[in-house]
Amino acid sequence: MKNTVTTTEAQANLPRLLRQLPAKKSLTITSHGRIAGFLVSKDRMEAIIETMEILANPEAMKAIQAFEAGHSRGKDISCLEE
Repeated sequence: MKNTVTTTEAQANLPRLLRQLPAKKSLTITSHGRIAGFLVSKDRMEAIIETMEILANPEAMKAIQAFEAGHSRGKDISCLEE
């Protein structure tokens, strides 16, 4: 599947484009050679929203910044199961 279509192609083939859009991917829609919008897969959109939520959380950002600065250590993912 190509990653760019025109608005005419998108309008004519939207159901097929939605079925064929791979998870974690997006499709660029152009009009007259310029980007008009994007069709984003459900998985990709959920990941974007999750990232935005983390970025908007001051405590999460402090923890990320502390880890990146070497002031804290990561934990094994198994700790989430507790």
